[in-house]
Amino acid sequence: MGKSIIRLKDIADRTGFSVNTVSLALRQSPRIPEETAQLIREAAEALNYLPNQVAKSLVSRETKTIGLVLTDITIPTLTRTAQAMELALAERGYSTLFATSNNDPAEERRVIEMFRSRQVDGMLIYPHRHRELDHIHKLRRANYPIVLLVGDPSAGIDAVCIDEFDGAFRAVQHLTEMGHVRIGILDSSNPIGNSEKLEGYVKALSDADIAFDASLFVDPQGHSVIRGFWAMDTLMSKPDRPTAVFCANDSLALGALRWTQKHGLRVPDEIAIIGFDNIEFAEHAATPISSVHYDVQMVTDLAVDRLVGLIKAGDKLPAPRVTMIEPSIIVRESTNGRVVQRSGRAL
Repeated sequence: MGKSIIRLKDIADRTGFSVNTVSLALRQSPRIPEETAQLIREAAEALNYLPNQVAKSLVSRETKTIGLVLTDITIPTLTRTAQAMELALAERGYSTLFATSNNDPAEERRVIEMFRSRQVDGMLIYPHRHRELDHIHKLRRANYPIVLLVGDPSAGIDAVCIDEFDGAFRAVQHLTEMGHVRIGILDSSNPIGNSEKLEGYVKALSDADIAFDASLFVDPQGHSVIRGFWAMDTLMSKPDRPTAVFCANDSLALGALRWTQKHGLRVPDEIAIIGFDNIEFAEHAATPISSVHYDVQMVTDLAVDRLVGLIKAGDKLPAPRVTMIEPSIIVRESTNGRVVQRSGRAL
């Protein structure tokens, strides 16, 4: 059996004061003299008393906890996001419960239901599939506070996120402005319906009068460095190699860079590489990698503020609002080389 739970009555018995006096003292009521309150606090500490949060939540109708659902905690940008979210919520008096779906839609549904059973006050969710949100729509229709960390303006669910379409567009536009014509893309998101980055890639090519070549698209089937390495191996085995590659995250870009080092290709003279998320490792790679940058702290603060606002709205949520954070391009050595000819051959 576990240790017995210390109750207010136990403190009352130890100090000789009534249960009501003990309760008021521990809630820092000005009605209790400081000398009495100090004796009660010392007794509570000696008995290792902890407030009954379940009982408090029944009174306040708040547990002061938030559920955070991510797809994969090993992705550096999501690890950074999780830390920022936890700190921002703590500043507002909330504790954070974490769960990962591990890119499994069924697991995502399970952890969301688990958080509901824990009576969390609201959830921040990075969904595995950005446009398959029926299970989240059900919660929204029930006035449950939810903010997504990826956004579809037509989804009818609150979201605060990076504009992934615009980020991909800017990255590929940077490459076309350098003169690249054959531009590869490594992206695992599109096969599961998260097409924002691919759409931005295609739009940048179109604006530069470059036709989309499906042979230059490779699905790494994951987001890690080693997945980027083998995806780059597939891409560079094409008869007509690309002169540049856009990677959907910086881990893939690091893997692509490692492939070039192993095979003796000069970056950016023979192949340019640009990533997405601007993680610390990209800046400090052997050849620093250009990347799409966005303000994680801004995303965090806006998402947390919106969620807290939804929680305080009570039983009637306001109309959903989607906030898209504008990205920028950080240009480093991996793309900042000599301008290539429109034929795609290095000068």
